[in-house]
Amino acid sequence: MRTSLIAVGISAAISSSIAHATNGYFTHAVGTHTKAQAGAGIAYPTQVIDAANNPAAAAITASHTEIGVAYFAPDRGYSASSSFANGQGGAFTLTEEEVRSGKSGFVIPYFAHRWRPSENSGLSLSFYGRGGMNTTYTGGSASFDPDGPGPAAAGTYGGVFGSGATGVNLNQAFLELAYGYDGGAWQLGIAPIVAVQTFEATGLSAFSGYTRTFAASGGQNLPTSLTNNGTDFSYGFGLKLGLIAELTDWLNIGLRYQSEVNMTEFNKYSDLFANGGDFNIPASVQVGASFKLSEQIRINTDIEHTQFSDIDSVGNELALVGGCPTAGQGGTNLENCAGGNQGFGFGWSDMTTYKLGGSWTPSGADRLTFRAGYSYGEQPVQSADVLINILAPGVTEEHYTLGVEYRLPNARSLNVSVMYAPKNHVHGGNLFDPTQSITLDMDQYEIEFAYQF
Repeated sequence: MRTSLIAVGISAAISSSIAHATNGYFTHAVGTHTKAQAGAGIAYPTQVIDAANNPAAAAITASHTEIGVAYFAPDRGYSASSSFANGQGGAFTLTEEEVRSGKSGFVIPYFAHRWRPSENSGLSLSFYGRGGMNTTYTGGSASFDPDGPGPAAAGTYGGVFGSGATGVNLNQAFLELAYGYDGGAWQLGIAPIVAVQTFEATGLSAFSGYTRTFAASGGQNLPTSLTNNGTDFSYGFGLKLGLIAELTDWLNIGLRYQSEVNMTEFNKYSDLFANGGDFNIPASVQVGASFKLSEQIRINTDIEHTQFSDIDSVGNELALVGGCPTAGQGGTNLENCAGGNQGFGFGWSDMTTYKLGGSWTPSGADRLTFRAGYSYGEQPVQSADVLINILAPGVTEEHYTLGVEYRLPNARSLNVSVMYAPKNHVHGGNLFDPTQSITLDMDQYEIEFAYQF
């Protein structure tokens, strides 16, 4: 029975569009009860899926199967100011308007299963989506001179970047087998990671002149791996390590480190991403403490740091395009063109997120546990890079969460969590039109259900 449910879970996860965009492009947590605490709690695991947050949890969680599904609803878009250039004199100008991305709802499943091979060890298998970004713009337009100093005049063209319907769809899914060892007052865990990414981009033809392929050919060959090539797949491996320690009967600490996950290149988009289509998954570290205030109340505090800037396709600044020979700024370095070894990216900085969560089990109602949480992390998009981040406006900073667990007979349980990330804005100049400014914004809602049995 459980084997068949695992197969169904894998199939559903692969076929669904996983499109998170909370802390950068990572969701605020994995697991319904952890999401209810805004991602806090790696020092005090209670559910099977906790091994995905800290592999040391595999040593002490009960042997169950857990299945969860979320409905994630982001609202994202941009607005562009007026411009004195309006596409003249080599400028690339977005039309003055507000444009919203479509496709505002996503269904995202996960599952986990735990075995106990010995008295002091455990194995946990987890499959979940934690990273992703989706934008789908059918509106918008841009003004520019399509052939530079050539005979064609500047005009206005449909699509955010003047190349028709525009957007990206990045999905990241993870399969982990965590081994945890229980040393009594402490637990250690290790989990090899298998990751799968999918990516698709549309409406980016206007960037053809800034690619390494175009520049290396002396402006003769247009890139074929930049945009509108359908969905591409990428695969890779990494490692996750974890620790839990019970320092006193009222204080636990936890630590989790995830290595950078080395992924195969997106060959269909090798003219877009730096290093010929490279898009690794960044390393991250999380530390936490759990405080038992009473038999009914527990407080969890965590800090998570994600190294987005180490991934060239994500961290490299858009301004690097000035070094590309065909960018019209006197540059001579082919590697600064899109697809080059120092090609421009989205200009994201590292992100540190502070998480606070708590749980309360009322006296006389021990089947119920209520949870709540709040997190804050300064968003990673820099004001100088707002133009390219129209594609990936991961600018939310705060998360407010609530949840409840109801324990059924025979060690079964139901969990529900809700999340609200209020709207946040990032404002900056259009790199290709100094007379224009652009504002990105995003807010999010999510509800998730889980059943453990």
